[in-house]
Amino acid sequence: MLYHTSLDSYYESNFSLMQHHDWNLSDIEDMIPFEREIYITLLSNYIEKKNLEAQQAKNANSF
Repeated sequence: MLYHTSLDSYYESNFSLMQHHDWNLSDIEDMIPFEREIYITLLSNYIEKKNLEAQQAKNANSF
């Protein structure tokens, strides 16, 4: 576990990855801490991009 991550945040991230993205807990826990951080960052960026695209599509359709 990364030292700058609170215990609550660690478990919340694991729960979200398992429930919303179908990741396996053993796969998450077997990651090297920096590897886990990279995957979470990539996933976060992907979600932000999809949300932005959805918002832009919604705005384009409202005109």
